[in-house]
Amino acid sequence: MKYFALFALFTLFSCSNKEDILLPKSNITIVKEVNDLSPIYIFFRTKQKDTIAEVNRKNSIISTNWILNIDKRLPLRLVIPEIIKLQQKKREEKAHKNEKAENYYSYADTISKNLAFIAFTNVYYKMEKPKGNIVYFDSKSEITLNNVQIKKDELKKYLVGLKEEQLNPFVFCFSENLSYGSYIQSKIFIESIIPSLPNLEFNEFVF
Repeated sequence: MKYFALFALFTLFSCSNKEDILLPKSNITIVKEVNDLSPIYIFFRTKQKDTIAEVNRKNSIISTNWILNIDKRLPLRLVIPEIIKLQQKKREEKAHKNEKAENYYSYADTISKNLAFIAFTNVYYKMEKPKGNIVYFDSKSEITLNNVQIKKDELKKYLVGLKEEQLNPFVFCFSENLSYGSYIQSKIFIESIIPSLPNLEFNEFVF
């Protein structure tokens, strides 16, 4: 019933504006249920030859869990700056701050036929190239490890074999031209290798 209500809200919102958001898809559910939520939408728009990310957060409440419904066609160079603004607003709120409130991206699980979520509360985005051991997802979702191309299964085998303290120097980076849909699929892949730890803050780089 909770999922139906969320889908209904999304459908009514989209229909009232004669717009749709194409959500990313995956065959894995990371988080199945989120309660006490506020939906935020980032629409794919075009103006002449330009692509624009338009944010609608009029239904967002600072003290709730934020669910970001973002069109999968948008490139990260347009999405991430908007995410940074939203995160900053929530993190800097003092009066109504809720330490337990999380931020999630939504996507469609095509196997279970349900809406699924992946948390990004503790991710700090930076629009720059970092130093260190870089795992980079390019605009076609191909992966390089320190500039050497590597397949997903090879990367998974390599990282799984490392001890926790050996993982610290690795930073995950993404092409600014990678589509948001491919980004979410990459995050789900990373989560399958290195599950997020509660309250552990980390950086992701987009360039």
